[in-house]
Amino acid sequence: MRVALVDAGGANIGSVRYALERLGVEATLTADAAVIRASERVILPGVSTAATVMARLREHGLVDVLRELTQPLLGVCVGMQLLFEHSEEDDTPCLGLLPGRVARLPSRPGIRVPHMGWNTLQTRRGSGLTVGLDGGHAYFVHSYAAPVGADCLMSSEHGQPFAAVVQRGRVAGAQFHPERSAEVGARLIRNFIETGLQ
Repeated sequence: MRVALVDAGGANIGSVRYALERLGVEATLTADAAVIRASERVILPGVSTAATVMARLREHGLVDVLRELTQPLLGVCVGMQLLFEHSEEDDTPCLGLLPGRVARLPSRPGIRVPHMGWNTLQTRRGSGLTVGLDGGHAYFVHSYAAPVGADCLMSSEHGQPFAAVVQRGRVAGAQFHPERSAEVGARLIRNFIETGLQ
């Protein structure tokens, strides 16, 4: 299985790579368009701002490469947010692979932003990607989130419901950090590698 880990400059790249290795998957960390196109699975991680990661993708000529992929693509954390049309974070146009806008989580007494910690995953719609995850706990670190829309497979809540796992066809994303989410995270990655979003 050829797996490309897109080098978008995120701080979590090493830990995502290690999570794949624990499952016996050797991923290639790359910003090379040809390598990404030739891979059977593509993962777009990101721990940064939407604008910073989009700028890096543009710098390496990868925006259209990701938009035109025909193989399964999984965005993680900011990588998931970039799948949408727009992010409120620095007013950033994104990849536009999924309809909708990413918005800042509202803060109020008792609800801190950024949202950091373990939250329960609730199934909204079934998929091979989320088999075995319902009711599990995943680790989140984020200030922005996608809405619970038609493409939302699983939601979580921090002051309000938000999309935790999304999918439309070959494009999917996880707002939580699978590399930090123990068995739930390992299961999500395994599902992605094995099912290819079928």
